Amino acid sequence: MAPTGQPSHFSHGGLVAVTHDVPPQLDELVSTAHRIRQAIESVIEGKSDAVRLTLTVLLAEGHLLIEDVPGVGKTMLAKALARSIDCPVRRVQFTPDLLPSDITGVSAYNQQTREFEFKPGPVFANIVVGDEINRASPKTQSALLECMEEQQVTVDGVTYQLDSPFMVMATQNPIEMEGTYPLPEAQRDRFSVRIAMGYPEPTAELEMLDVHGSASPLDKLEPVATTAEVRALIEAVRGVYVSQAVKKYAIDLVAATRHSPDLRLGASPRSTLQLVRAARAHAALAGRDYVIPDDVQDLAIPVLAHRLLPSIEAQGQRRLPEQVVADLLRRVPVPESRAS
Repeated sequence: MAPTGQPSHFSHGGLVAVTHDVPPQLDELVSTAHRIRQAIESVIEGKSDAVRLTLTVLLAEGHLLIEDVPGVGKTMLAKALARSIDCPVRRVQFTPDLLPSDITGVSAYNQQTREFEFKPGPVFANIVVGDEINRASPKTQSALLECMEEQQVTVDGVTYQLDSPFMVMATQNPIEMEGTYPLPEAQRDRFSVRIAMGYPEPTAELEMLDVHGSASPLDKLEPVATTAEVRALIEAVRGVYVSQAVKKYAIDLVAATRHSPDLRLGASPRSTLQLVRAARAHAALAGRDYVIPDDVQDLAIPVLAHRLLPSIEAQGQRRLPEQVVADLLRRVPVPESRAS
């Protein structure tokens, strides 16, 4: 845990994050998050960065997109988080014939009462696991837009609120693979973070063979946190301090994507908000009640890259959005910090 007894100041934009003792709720947050992280890593070997980002998204009240080739543990990560928390969890297998009503729910006629009754869909849960989201049609994919942004669902003119916490964890295969539909920009923008699992290291893969060889450890995974605890953690994250200097740094970084010649679509204002929210959660998981520029830098690529569209020239040079963001991180001035 980072020490917080000494005050810190950011000279760019006037500072002002003075911190003293860590509030008790942050101590509880770190302890509970550690339990959840350990539970997930008992199932997912060698992917500590992916697990940390997943917890960051949960505490930042965001949604997670996991993109990678089949068989690297995308769905396993989503299921492990879901089972680590004692809360309602629903899984949706996206297929080309899936309808929007299969996700949101539908009004059905009850012959006994002679009235229409709403039958809630799988989106009415605290954690919704959408497996292979880009195998469904764009019409079905768009059924998630309202619930991800406004935490509500409207069916036949009636609006239903979703419980908190609410998190969509969606997996998708690379768009070059057969039978996939690319996610529209509007929907990608609603995912706070995109991560890639990547292939495991040989040592982690060997451990996986030992652990998963006879049975799935997911079957033995028990909840280590309650829904009420997660709500309290989210509330604690909301209170993490962000100085004007750090806010301006996040804005400058996002604005730079809009003026980059390597991009034909920069990051939206929603991405600025989600970058700051994620930075709060990142700081809290480190045991700090204030955000520093390092938090923003650590999250810039996973938060921004999937929202960007490269220019024709950048595509010709095979420059990925991740590389563009990395270049911007080196160019955009960082607020200087000094102890007092």
